[in-house]
Amino acid sequence: MDDGHVDAAADFVALGLRQELLAALSGLGYEEPTPIQREAIPPLIAGKDLVGQAATGTGKTAAFALPLLQRFTGGERNEPASLVLVPTRELAEQVSQAVHRYGRELGVRVLPVYGGQPISRQLQVLRRGVDIVVGTPGRVLDHIERGTLQLGEISAVVLDEADEMLDMGFAEDIEAILAETPAGRQTVLFSATMPPRIDAIARRHLRDPLRITMGRDTAAADTLPRVRQSAFLIARAHKMAALGRVLDVEMPQAAIVFCRTREEVDEVTQSLNGRGYRAEALHGGMSQDQRDRVMSRLRSGATELLVATDVAARGLDVEQLTHVINYNVPSAPEAYVHRIGRVGRAGREGAAITLAEPREQRMLKAIERLTGQRITPEKLPTVTDLRARRLELLRSTVQEALEDDDLDRFRPILDRLIDDADIELVALAGLKLLHDANGGDIDEPEIPAAAPVREREERRPGGKRSDDDRRGRNRSVPDDTTRLFVGIGRRSGLRPQDLVGAITGEAGLTSREIGAIQITDRFALVEVPEADADRVIRSLQHSTIRGKRPTVRRERFNR
Repeated sequence: MDDGHVDAAADFVALGLRQELLAALSGLGYEEPTPIQREAIPPLIAGKDLVGQAATGTGKTAAFALPLLQRFTGGERNEPASLVLVPTRELAEQVSQAVHRYGRELGVRVLPVYGGQPISRQLQVLRRGVDIVVGTPGRVLDHIERGTLQLGEISAVVLDEADEMLDMGFAEDIEAILAETPAGRQTVLFSATMPPRIDAIARRHLRDPLRITMGRDTAAADTLPRVRQSAFLIARAHKMAALGRVLDVEMPQAAIVFCRTREEVDEVTQSLNGRGYRAEALHGGMSQDQRDRVMSRLRSGATELLVATDVAARGLDVEQLTHVINYNVPSAPEAYVHRIGRVGRAGREGAAITLAEPREQRMLKAIERLTGQRITPEKLPTVTDLRARRLELLRSTVQEALEDDDLDRFRPILDRLIDDADIELVALAGLKLLHDANGGDIDEPEIPAAAPVREREERRPGGKRSDDDRRGRNRSVPDDTTRLFVGIGRRSGLRPQDLVGAITGEAGLTSREIGAIQITDRFALVEVPEADADRVIRSLQHSTIRGKRPTVRRERFNR
């Protein structure tokens, strides 16, 4: 092994990690533990329960994964020894891949389980035996109820991004899963925020836990004053056109465009490349080699735009990054802080631009409260603005050319031209040719302004609400909603949180975007924004809910 790599991981030796893990870290190029790793790994190795508050991107996956692997004893086993619960399928894949990389030399068997993936493959792997299961609460509980996942020999449970799991409606699932694990297990809880409900879970399920608070991402918070923060209010139907318009005006040297889902990453990447940008996708479905190649092209300047999900972009540090663009408002304010902390570093200025749909205005306000800084609302650049920007670029290009030492070779052409025309006309003709060569005048339709939406509360006649549709309360629901029919109901054990978890995990909506839910014996009705309805239908049609793949369509008698 390369000596430089051995030295690079030397700082991990002091944490008490076994030699196989040190070798894996060296091979992965890890240089030194992050603060959360220094604080968490020794007590976790010692078997302590732990509550850790840490922002995204602080290295907490390794902070809990390495201690899990430290106690790995090898040998054949049918039941897993460790369980990691995460909020989304993408994070399940990401954590599973990380555990596999760290534990490669140990031969550890890791299985990610989540909805939207064929359950038959998961059943085959579980029958052969696994050591660590990483999964979303809904699918883990599904396996428990099928009898295909036994948790009687679990020695450690990790709740990663616990606040996000609760926001997605997984509280009851988590309680049910923990009830299936031995009382003497080690329990680890990580969360970006610590609201009272997270503290309540810690009090019920953790034994005298060590508490570690890393605070917000300090590097990100320190750079916020140098980041120009702005937001454009855009209807979903015009989001892609608005992104192109903003990029045309801003002309970033290197930028990350953040999207919510893998599907959205691919769509945005294709659209940007069609517009003439050099864009690359980065999401959890890519191998580490693919990720490395994409990052290499971005750093070399071969790519100017990276389109990524939060999970896939964790840990990225691009020196020349000038812009972060949020294609959606992040569902967690802390995620916004971490995203924009990637620009404006080392005293450089950067720009953070958010494309907000009307229903996302409340989330913008929450971000402003967290950061204590204003996100300036701006009007989308018009076609006139874009034309003026291109003319300004033309002027600066010619200005730079005037300083070139190699102009005299064109003098004979100029002398011949001014024999027949005024020198001013010759200069204007040259500018027109250069302008046309760079795309000429913009001929695009104007993008209409989006109207703000007001919050509304869904109530039954008489102002009363049943347990099944209580989710309509305090939600930011736009007026243009539609109701979807889901062909599974109370007889199959369906609960509101099952639908919330499936929609947020598979279609990328936040729990606040989901309206009233009604559940009958045989079917359920759920309100979603009209603009997202088709995407939700496609996602749920390929998902398993309570062990079934139900029919999903628009309600035939939609209001």
